[in-house]
Amino acid sequence: QVQLVESGGGLVQAGGSLRLSCVLSGRAISTYHMAWFRQAPGKGREFVAMSGIGGTTNYDDSVRGRFTMSRDNVKNMVSLQMNSLKPEDTAVYFCAATQFLKRTYISPDEYGSWGQGTQVTVSS
Repeated sequence: QVQLVESGGGLVQAGGSLRLSCVLSGRAISTYHMAWFRQAPGKGREFVAMSGIGGTTNYDDSVRGRFTMSRDNVKNMVSLQMNSLKPEDTAVYFCAATQFLKRTYISPDEYGSWGQGTQVTVSS
């Protein structure tokens, strides 16, 4: 069983930057597809970015060009660099992992392991 621990959330003004990190323990991260999701109050969990085992990276249109997801297989972690933050980016951000993608990487149902979440608040 793997464990995921996120860090790096906080309060930032619009236009600012934050960097989230997620450490996976228990298995080698190189064997996992890793993703970031977020959940705003009263909304469902939505896809943000994904780093595949093969090295591909995908982003939701709402963050493409502003967010960058990276993977470090030596440190067993992934990061999410968030620039040009907007108030609508305010949410709890979750790290997720799966070894097998059945249908689509944007569905939270694909991921069996989740972190506890870290709050990101962007003030206007």
